[in-house]
Amino acid sequence: MARETTVAVAYDCLFPYSTGGGERQYRAQADELGRRGLEVDYLTAVQWDGPTPTEEHFRIRPLTGRLNLYSPGGVRRIPAALRYAAALFRALVRRRRRYTALIVSGLPIFNVFAARLALLGSGTRVVVDYLEVWHRRQWVEYSGLVTGTIAWLLQRAAIAITPLATCHSQLTATRLRAEGLRRPPLVSPGLIDDAVEVETPGPAAHPPYVLYVGRHIPDKQVEVIPAAVAAARESLPDLRLVILGTGPSSDAVRAEVRRVGGEEWTEFPGFVSDAELDTLLHGALALVHPSRREGFGLVVVEANAHGTPVVLVAHEGNAATELIDEGVNGVVAPTTRPDDLARAIRAVADGGDDLRRTARAWYDTAVRTRTIRRTVEGIASALALPNRSTVKTKEDTP
Repeated sequence: MARETTVAVAYDCLFPYSTGGGERQYRAQADELGRRGLEVDYLTAVQWDGPTPTEEHFRIRPLTGRLNLYSPGGVRRIPAALRYAAALFRALVRRRRRYTALIVSGLPIFNVFAARLALLGSGTRVVVDYLEVWHRRQWVEYSGLVTGTIAWLLQRAAIAITPLATCHSQLTATRLRAEGLRRPPLVSPGLIDDAVEVETPGPAAHPPYVLYVGRHIPDKQVEVIPAAVAAARESLPDLRLVILGTGPSSDAVRAEVRRVGGEEWTEFPGFVSDAELDTLLHGALALVHPSRREGFGLVVVEANAHGTPVVLVAHEGNAATELIDEGVNGVVAPTTRPDDLARAIRAVADGGDDLRRTARAWYDTAVRTRTIRRTVEGIASALALPNRSTVKTKEDTP
């Protein structure tokens, strides 16, 4: 018997056809809602070749064709955001009475206005999920003075009309209230998908290497890593650097490698398979992630699953630092200066196997308490959504 459709998840990207933290999060939420026995529509844009893919626990509903989401500089393109928001508005108008609830990403911000206007008076509960909330200065740095100021004003307007907000860090919760949210947001316990089993960690590989995983964009500050590794090599002379991914900042990163004379100890594999990524994470001395902007920090969780400690950088926009228990699962450097990052890398090296064991122990606790399932339970409770599932997971095991 067909189940009644009750929930829609709206985001213009879908993992694994697009990669990133938001893509993983919304797919996992749709999957978990489906596991609860609900019928779920995932409202997105085409990112695949050929027919629309099928999923076990949710239905993919493409609203637009393929979108060119980012400029060459890694900035979200406004025409693409507007095109998706317009398609979302039309789709929701046609299905005004179909959904009990809609979970819509607050980024891009146009999605919020499209959803609220289309569903006004329909009885559909709207949940706006905020991956991040930016100050005006951040918007201006990202998009320029005029566009950035307009984006900030639109963000404030969207927050003001948000009936129920969810977010994934205390940093974002604080910013939501500061930017005008009228009721306390629902702060999720975490975004871990506990479906993946990771083998017990062992010692770091020899010779040791530090690893970067992610896009090369200005906010990730990848270009600061080579100088830090060069400084760390003064006491760890066989230390190497492996930089995964590519992006607009790749040329600057390679230039820094050349500047510090790191061609012989640096590798650029680009994008690798999941199996290769697991192998690299498992053997790394540390995952170095100097990002100045993170809404949650799945990178910490993924590294700690392998027993690999994480080196982060303190910054007002970096919510990932909330996940670090200093000396337990990683180290937070005070700045991106080479000496500060090098000290953090050396601290991880000094922690040795004991630090790798505590990093994995942190993960073993987090995988029971900071999961997508717990997050969906909180949303479902706030919306009074039923749970028709009889499937149990490891979280149900005492």
